[in-house]
Amino acid sequence: MLEHGGRLLRAARHYGIPAEDWLDLSTGVSPFAWPVPSIPASAWHRLPEDDDGLIEVARDCYGTPHLLPVAGTQAAIQALPQLRPRSRVGVITPGYAEHAHAWRREGHAVVTLPADLLLATVEQFDVVVLIHPNNPGGDRFDPADLLELHAVLAARGGWLVVDEAFIDVEPDRSLCAHADQEGLVVLRSVGKFFGLAGARAGFVCAAPSLLDALRERLGPWTLGGPTRHVLRAALADVAWQARARDRLRAAGERLRATLSARGIVPTAGCAFFQWWRHPDAHALHEALATRGILVRRFDDPASLRFGLPPDDDGFVRLDTALLEVLR
Repeated sequence: MLEHGGRLLRAARHYGIPAEDWLDLSTGVSPFAWPVPSIPASAWHRLPEDDDGLIEVARDCYGTPHLLPVAGTQAAIQALPQLRPRSRVGVITPGYAEHAHAWRREGHAVVTLPADLLLATVEQFDVVVLIHPNNPGGDRFDPADLLELHAVLAARGGWLVVDEAFIDVEPDRSLCAHADQEGLVVLRSVGKFFGLAGARAGFVCAAPSLLDALRERLGPWTLGGPTRHVLRAALADVAWQARARDRLRAAGERLRATLSARGIVPTAGCAFFQWWRHPDAHALHEALATRGILVRRFDDPASLRFGLPPDDDGFVRLDTALLEVLR
């Protein structure tokens, strides 16, 4: 399997620092989680039911006509390549590596390219996979340009797949409202914005024909009863979502300023993380880890992704460690 962030217990064992003593900045998950209420016993005792209201709440939240709940967007990422004949697939890089990995595993011809080169060579591909905003590269796209790209691909039976795992802070840039069009697939994650990564929940927005095929591939009960219960409430909590957007924007700007003040000027980023591309990235990762601060390391290109500290103490701890390391 590919390497991912969030391996806190492994880092604790490797560096001999108890897990509870770490500042874990290795994921892009919001540290400001939606407050999960108590879960009724019936959610544990009964099989999940598709007509429990979750679909309707999710459609309203994402402004989309059709969607399918899935066990994290990772489930969809793995299944979507199984729904097409062998295709030429262009995937954005640097980006979430599972996209290219999944298409290659199913025998498709995959090329990974930076955003500008990918968009300049779309005539070479049957499927284009973008992440918006990109993780970790931070690339952003004009929704109108994406819709034009989709039209070009769809005209020859192709797909545009857009992973919007980090778009909740700027929902007006989402393509979910257009996801009833054939050949447009939009992935939405619950874990990042709502801070509910452990729920392993997400949604696929697409035309009904594709969602039906994906549903058949994934089988019944993609989400458990407790998860469905929590999501119905979280997706309907519009007031909390508005506050969370403001809080994430402010924290993202503070993180960028904190890093920049110590000479770690981010290459790119968004409200959830900041990305620093530099030849010394691995050395800084090691220096921070010995101080109990875990950030996400990338080998190609050499770079680090810094997630958001959860509070003032976390920001002070990060700043102090950077000052010590870079002095």
